Amino acid sequence: MLEIKILDDHTIYLKGRFDAAQAEHARTVFDKIGQSCHIDCQLLEYISSVGLGILLKTQKRLTMQGHALKLTNLNKHIFDVFRYAGFDTIFEITEA
Repeated sequence: MLEIKILDDHTIYLKGRFDAAQAEHARTVFDKIGQSCHIDCQLLEYISSVGLGILLKTQKRLTMQGHALKLTNLNKHIFDVFRYAGFDTIFEITEA
């Protein structure tokens, strides 16, 4: 299960597993993002290629609009997934 909480300061908190089972819900939320924001991944336990794809699509769309998506508080495992996928060169990432 993936919980997504969006605050007024454009911080998005992810909690749980970001996988194919959560893709429809996540796409609905991320497709509505229209400005720069940062995603706090402190409570993110797992991310699949589907989750990576949703974040990449959101990042590309925001970049084309002059905005950015920043990822913060990634634990070592989640950071390694981004690094192995080469996404550490696409996203601005801060480890926990």
